[in-house]
Amino acid sequence: MKPQIVKDLLMSQIKTIAANAKSFCIDTERNFSRKRKLTMEKVITGIIGMGSGSLTNELLDLFNDSPETPTSSAFCQQRSKITVEAFEAVFRLFSKKLCDSFDDQLPILAIDGSKIQIPTNPDDVDSYLPGTNGQKPYNLLHLNALYNLQHQIYQDAIIQKSKYANEHLALVEMVDRSLLRNALLMADRGYESYNNLAHIQEKGWYFLFRIKDGDYGIKQGLTLPDEDSYDISFELNLTRKQTKEVKELIKDRNHYRWIPSNMVFDYLPPKSRKSDPVRFYKLSFRIVRFPISEETNETIITNLPTDKYPAEEIKKLYALRWGIETSFRDLKYTMGMLDFHSKKVECIQQEIYAHLIMYNFAEMITSHVVIKKKQRKYTYKANFSVAAHMCKKFYRGITSPPDLETIISRNLVPIRPDRHRERYQSARIFRGFLYRVA
Repeated sequence: MKPQIVKDLLMSQIKTIAANAKSFCIDTERNFSRKRKLTMEKVITGIIGMGSGSLTNELLDLFNDSPETPTSSAFCQQRSKITVEAFEAVFRLFSKKLCDSFDDQLPILAIDGSKIQIPTNPDDVDSYLPGTNGQKPYNLLHLNALYNLQHQIYQDAIIQKSKYANEHLALVEMVDRSLLRNALLMADRGYESYNNLAHIQEKGWYFLFRIKDGDYGIKQGLTLPDEDSYDISFELNLTRKQTKEVKELIKDRNHYRWIPSNMVFDYLPPKSRKSDPVRFYKLSFRIVRFPISEETNETIITNLPTDKYPAEEIKKLYALRWGIETSFRDLKYTMGMLDFHSKKVECIQQEIYAHLIMYNFAEMITSHVVIKKKQRKYTYKANFSVAAHMCKKFYRGITSPPDLETIISRNLVPIRPDRHRERYQSARIFRGFLYRVA
């Protein structure tokens, strides 16, 4: 997809939402009812194109350094009239249009979450966390994202406040509302749940989850060999009833499992009367265990067919999941998602969706830039930091093709798949408005 087509596609989605302004205003009767310099379309367009600079400088860029540039105060007043759902709608419409252009027999998706620290605000009790052990209090949001590993774009996202953060609910919601007929969904250990697997199975998708390695979690109660490598298929019948007959069946631990009433499972009633018949839900899967180093092993649960996806292929597939981890890094640091231009939670959520949109915009353009192959030690790819910078300029109308593709293709970095570095665990905190880049 050519850069201009991607841009036209994004701008058309923004115009669609702006044309239906009353559905995305705080006050449907008064907001954006008069003609103003800062229309809904202009505000949404500006926020999507924002970088890490101060709000005044971002506005000067948006209005091409015009002396008629609106003040920061005027911009904040206008953006506070727009709901978060407006940006979410642009993101989902744009993502759907991009996904409709793909022609994959089996889309490979990954789901994961990332914490985002926002300005401390005790009044927002749903995101506020009191500090412990001398730590200062802080506020957190949780971003749940569904990521296409083949095309490196975000297909769906849900933002939750820390008090109500639930990755399992987010997974179920995003899977159930997806329009994809088939897909392979990968996730790390935090998503291990019978309910999650059942929703994916009912959707007609495949799952490939890393599960807890030990005698707990889904592995608990199953009879498994005490070996470093194995590949075993199961057809586990889940039930909530505990009749005498069921108790006898449950002794066959590899075929029957009792689910307590306090465990979430949407495909069995939480309670039943004695006279009600016993209901079972059949969950089919494989548990695959393999070594990843001399000292460590990984355990995977999947419903991929054994003949097409042996253990070695499962190992290669799961390695692709790391793509969503690197995407979070690019989203936060390269795209500048941690440098917000407001302290209001609703405005911060607007900017999170805006950065997801710009990330997809930059990735879609960058992925179609041709990189010439030369006699080099490594294979090279586009430097995403430079590419994102140029894509923002293209979005704002400062540059245009073919200069855009030429600059991206000239700024490359080597791909070193075997390079490993120690993971940096320290979280980056919110950066105050007085310390932004000029």
